[in-house]
Amino acid sequence: MLNIDKLDVLRSLLKDSLPLPGTGSTAQRHRRLFDIGRADLSLARLAEAHWDAVAILAESGRKPEPGCMYGVWASEKRGQQIILKGAGGSFRVSGQKDFCSGAGLVDRALVTVGGSECRLVDIDLRLNARLIQFDGSAWKTRAFGDTRTESAIFDSVPVSCSDLVGEPNWYLERPGFWHGACGPAACWAGGAAGLVDYARRQKRQDPHTMAHLGAMHASIWALTVYLDSAGREIDLCPHNRQDGMQRALTVRHLVEQACTEVLRRLARAYGPHPLAMDEDVSRRYQELDLYLRQSHAERDLEALGKSISEFSDGKAQIKL
Repeated sequence: MLNIDKLDVLRSLLKDSLPLPGTGSTAQRHRRLFDIGRADLSLARLAEAHWDAVAILAESGRKPEPGCMYGVWASEKRGQQIILKGAGGSFRVSGQKDFCSGAGLVDRALVTVGGSECRLVDIDLRLNARLIQFDGSAWKTRAFGDTRTESAIFDSVPVSCSDLVGEPNWYLERPGFWHGACGPAACWAGGAAGLVDYARRQKRQDPHTMAHLGAMHASIWALTVYLDSAGREIDLCPHNRQDGMQRALTVRHLVEQACTEVLRRLARAYGPHPLAMDEDVSRRYQELDLYLRQSHAERDLEALGKSISEFSDGKAQIKL
């Protein structure tokens, strides 16, 4: 459970606005998420979700409810869709949604629901608390324990037309879906930078350790370049969904690879001690390793390759 001090820090962070993707300062948005991830990945995970929700609402022409902390609960598991039933102006949401970060912490959540079409619903979690249960029993790792990532069970939660965000299938089809996908990558990169900050403070200076430290430093430099470049490109072409998809999948792959390199080198350079006996380093290491799995690895690379092939007539082009 996020302790009171951290919760206060989070709410203080969220009082600041973050530049919306594609509005001229997306690189700054990425750097802010990077900096928070560098300090604390749990805070970054929750803050990124809130600011992603704000961006989603803005893209749909809405504003967030004042003073509310948001989550985005969009994880999908085959055969386990939340169902939206109803007609006219009255609907009900029922079913279970896994990987709901901020369970019991956030005030509202943008939730993907299934049925004949994919919809996005803005649900007031406080108002409907008696109809929503949270179950954290399936979460076995201590990583991200602070984020309260649990399953949410919706028991015929009432929603109205005004709670439906965008048209059917809008959530996945909008350009901002892919711009937003760069946000978690910025947090991953910050998490890796925090590990390298630890490495810089160590006294061990044998040749092998110094070689690993140099390589990790280079990885962090590359990460900042990837994120800054992606931010500038998003601002130049914010409405092109196809470019957005290719860019996001490219950046997420590159960031995942660089972060994985940091994880690998840190353990080789400093051995088991920090992973077993330094609580902060061990937690960050485990959280980064887990957070990176929001990347779908080879599945994303396959989607990227197909997109490049389909939209370039077999002649892949890299824009420079």
